[in-house]
Amino acid sequence: MNTCLFCGLTHRVGFISTRFAGTDGVSLETAKWADVFQKEGFSCFYFGGELDRPPDCSYLVEEAHFMHPDIKNIYSHCFGIHKRKRHITQKIHTIKEKLKDELYAFIEKFGIDLLVPENSLTIPLNIPLGLAITELISETEIPTIAHHHDFFWERQQFLTNSVWEYLNMAFPPHLPSIQHVTINSSGDNQLSLRTGISGTIIPNVMDFENPPPPVDDYASDVRKALGVEDDELLILQPTRVVKRKGIEHAIELVHRLGKKAKLVISHASGDEGYDYEQRVKEYSRLLNVNTLFVSDIINERRGRTKTGKKIYTLNDIYPHADLVTYPSTFEGFGNAFLEAVYFKKPIVVNKYSIYTFDIEPKGFLTVEIDGFVSEDTVRMARTVFENPGFCKKMVDTNYEIAKRCFSYSVLRQKLRNLIYDGVACNPENMRS
Repeated sequence: MNTCLFCGLTHRVGFISTRFAGTDGVSLETAKWADVFQKEGFSCFYFGGELDRPPDCSYLVEEAHFMHPDIKNIYSHCFGIHKRKRHITQKIHTIKEKLKDELYAFIEKFGIDLLVPENSLTIPLNIPLGLAITELISETEIPTIAHHHDFFWERQQFLTNSVWEYLNMAFPPHLPSIQHVTINSSGDNQLSLRTGISGTIIPNVMDFENPPPPVDDYASDVRKALGVEDDELLILQPTRVVKRKGIEHAIELVHRLGKKAKLVISHASGDEGYDYEQRVKEYSRLLNVNTLFVSDIINERRGRTKTGKKIYTLNDIYPHADLVTYPSTFEGFGNAFLEAVYFKKPIVVNKYSIYTFDIEPKGFLTVEIDGFVSEDTVRMARTVFENPGFCKKMVDTNYEIAKRCFSYSVLRQKLRNLIYDGVACNPENMRS
């Protein structure tokens, strides 16, 4: 058994979410937390409805996934309406009991000492799962660090509902054995204001102590694979195609730059529909911007498509970018921002609220959009391309700031404080 270097006790950590798979923010940040936990002597295990973790540390329960047919049915009868039917209430509690039984079995099977719910006590996509976790914690007082990425009150789609009593009970719950972690100061403030819960801010991080390796042979042909010519700029939009990503701003910027360029969009629309993707395609045609949608050849792992084309990771693409666009109107934090800094790429960023509060004050040097693409935005972007010294100063400065403020060492120290100071290190609750 591993022994925790923080406190000398044995820790077996159970991460819980609807899914740990792919490149969504929750899955990515969970992997970073697990990396730090494991390097400090913890063992990590995973409970979810979709898992790409090793089988020997995974516990799969289909009803935990927010896309499970029963969970989707519950969701459709709970949001966008004010009155809940009795049979939906009964269905919620039936599935909640099943999930709670599975959670008890998960804890017993792996000897879990510490729970880390990842956004499953925050966003109510799976109401029975949130209720099950809450009741289990209340019944066992198991030490818990609840990692909150974005709250339901931040999403318009959750505000009209017929489940306020469940939201107030479990999203998130106010229980003595839970320590609450938010990823930004706004979330922390609202958590305290709305629930009376005192939280800890742990921002999203990357391993800035270890810079990315040089491009290897596999990824050396990325520009050719994308059809980007030698005299052409590769401008990367490393996000899904959803409305809050503000991709119109990136298209307008490329149009106004007046330079030969391709705008490469890395991810698909996902589970939020395809109307916005059609809008982006139409806008690209209107402004005569060559926009590439390449989600078919970008995945979390390298490989081949069914037609034999090479599949690259997003980390394979970043080194080849000349500029990264990140014109989001809202983000819980901004993983793509940190990724661009990590790969030392200049960034165009819209001044979304969390950027303004938690990132910009650190002193990062970026090409800024303040709600719209201004002439100053275009001028600054051109300077990035035309003045290599200016660009180098920008990316080097950003890397040093991120290393100081958003590195694994920051995460390690924050977790150490939680373990030392909180219930997670109460010997009466831990296995020796």
